[in-house]
Amino acid sequence: MGQVDILAIGAHPDDVELSAAGTLLKHRAMGFSTGIIDLTQGELGSRGTKETRKEEAAAASEILGLSARVNLKMADGFFTHSEENLRLLVEQIRRFKPVVVLMNAVSDRHPDHGKGSKLASEACFLAGLRKVETAWEGKAQEAHRPKAVYHYIQDRYLKPDFAIDVTDYAEQKFDSIKAYKTQFWNPDSTEPKTPISGEEFFEFLRGRMAEFGRSIGVRYAEGYTVERLPGVDSLFDLR
Repeated sequence: MGQVDILAIGAHPDDVELSAAGTLLKHRAMGFSTGIIDLTQGELGSRGTKETRKEEAAAASEILGLSARVNLKMADGFFTHSEENLRLLVEQIRRFKPVVVLMNAVSDRHPDHGKGSKLASEACFLAGLRKVETAWEGKAQEAHRPKAVYHYIQDRYLKPDFAIDVTDYAEQKFDSIKAYKTQFWNPDSTEPKTPISGEEFFEFLRGRMAEFGRSIGVRYAEGYTVERLPGVDSLFDLR
């Protein structure tokens, strides 16, 4: 597992699939390498177990064609903005040396999303400081700061700063989401109902993608917010 061009970070297994899978699939098709870091195992989820989530994440990774996926096993629901957790992420950022990092929404219904967003953002900065010393497999790591970090949009609506056309990858995105069989719609399931387990949740996801798509003149899109003003070379780079 070497360098990846795009590294997506999520508080839980399935966070990235729900909000950024189309983007990863599109860039994978363009020849870029992609990877995911899950901060927790999703062990507090009302449905399934951390073991089933691990199996489901592996199946989703195959669908997405990932070059790498790592779970840092932080405490679901209780992970903190600590030096220990920051260093865990810094090690992975330096290990994979991504050009672009995608991360959780800056605020959302689940508190782990906002916490994960802040943790990942700060880790990207710290990873670029050469006096922050870390090691991987017994070797000292060099400083590395991603060129750009973007926040995907999750359950609650946030106005995107830009959107990516993922029309051609929408169905494959849904395949990666449905790999999490314990978490989403299954008419035969006897597990508790949750805000994401109903059949209507897929309608919501499709509607969100259609809303962002309509804004840029395509059928489906995924939206992102930025931390700094993005630049373009020409007015004609904008659609």
